[in-house]
Amino acid sequence: MASSTLSILASASAGSPPAWVQFAPLLAMGVIFFFLILRPQMKQQKDHKAKLEALKKGDEVLTGGGLIGRVIKVDENYAEVELAQGVRVKALKSTISDVIPPAGSKPAND
Repeated sequence: MASSTLSILASASAGSPPAWVQFAPLLAMGVIFFFLILRPQMKQQKDHKAKLEALKKGDEVLTGGGLIGRVIKVDENYAEVELAQGVRVKALKSTISDVIPPAGSKPAND
C-alpha cells in the first residue's frame, strides 16, 4: 500500500510543467487587459486633448456640468463661454467635455 502511494507521488512530481507555464495565463490576462481597456482609454484621452488644443472662438461646446455654450475667448488654460445673451462664464479648458459640430455638417460615416 505504501509503495503504491509513493509511486503515485513520484509520477505526479515528474510530470509537472515548468514554472513559466504557470505564469503564462497571468501574462495573457495582462496583455488582454492592455489591449481591451488601457489602449482605447489612452487613445480617447489623446483625442480629447487634441480637441481642446484645437478649440477656437465660435465653437459650440459642452461643459462637464452639462451646459452648452459658444466660445468667446480662449487662452492657454481657460475658455470664456457664452451660455446665453450676455451670460459669460470662464471655464477651465479641461472641464470642456466635447466640441459640438455645426448643425449643417454631416457625419463622416454617412
